[in-house]
Amino acid sequence: MDIKDYRDKIDSLDDEMLKLFLERMAISDEIARFKKENNMPILNKKREREILSRVSENAGPELARYARMMFSNLFSLSRSHQRRYVQVDTPLSDVIRKAQETSPAEFPETGTIACQGVEGAYSQLACDRLFSFANIVYFKNFDGVFNAVEKGMCEFGILPIDNSSYGSVAEVYDLMKNYNFHIARSIKVKVDHTLLMCPGGKMSDIREIYSHEQAIGQCSEFLKQYGDITVHVCENTAVAAQRVSEMNRADVAAISSRQCAELYGLSVVADGFQNSEYNYTRFICISKNLLIYPGANRISLILTLPHEPGSLYSVISQFAALGLNLTKLESRPLLGRDFEFMFFFDFDASLNNENIVSLLEELSKGSEMFIFLGNYSEV
Repeated sequence: MDIKDYRDKIDSLDDEMLKLFLERMAISDEIARFKKENNMPILNKKREREILSRVSENAGPELARYARMMFSNLFSLSRSHQRRYVQVDTPLSDVIRKAQETSPAEFPETGTIACQGVEGAYSQLACDRLFSFANIVYFKNFDGVFNAVEKGMCEFGILPIDNSSYGSVAEVYDLMKNYNFHIARSIKVKVDHTLLMCPGGKMSDIREIYSHEQAIGQCSEFLKQYGDITVHVCENTAVAAQRVSEMNRADVAAISSRQCAELYGLSVVADGFQNSEYNYTRFICISKNLLIYPGANRISLILTLPHEPGSLYSVISQFAALGLNLTKLESRPLLGRDFEFMFFFDFDASLNNENIVSLLEELSKGSEMFIFLGNYSEV
């Protein structure tokens, strides 16, 4: 036999497998109708475990793992298809429907907005681009922004979450699980860093540089050239500029924005030195209540998964079954747990699609911690 003969056999088996797959899905549809009539959930973990156990035993030790993976994926496909027939009102779907009905038709132009840092922070720039006029309240740290929104002190809050060249803002992700909030919108802001000094300062005089850890990381290649300069981490790039201005020394500088040079009376001694010209920071605009504005096309959520092989794969396969584009997957350790993690998912979808609502409901049932953060658009 040559390779063509083997391939012909594979093709023949594939045709048989497809016929069996279609037959199985047809029976799965009948089961879905039965579940709907009898108010039964789509997911039956006990039944799936029994099948996987039988499949593993029948496949033998060499192929047991592969057989389990194939059938696990088949279960995900079946559940995804069954959602077309089983639409049950649940607490989550009720919350979503209420938000869709009561949210304003347009994103607001003004409001009281919480930002971290001081005047000139990139959070302020993001805020100014989202709102035509904002009454900004500044807080020293990200905790303050979350708390102000949760307690109703501010209508919205602006938080940096990701940078295109330096990755996630870990502190913000770690704080998310501690507060009740939702994401109402997100925005990408191009970040061009400048090196600021008091008037008359020269690059050759610099002994210390102040900035936020994200900005320091985004300019790491530039800083490598000056190994004898001490770098200090500040709460914010605008705070760094303010501090340098107040120190009024000729040997200190701040990595900040050109806007801060004007605000704090500093001079630009270098600019455009970040590691990448394509340097964007993504900010989220958070609200206390769930607000779903027209055109919302991105969903964010947090969930934990069982600490066992294949648990993450099982979730991702459900996204794939619906043809969803997963745009962000972030894991953060759970304090007090033995190398267990919570996961942050961003994906392109709209809650106008009932299949998406059903997917969220199913994910919420299979997770110890499930937090729906919102359905929003990015500008």
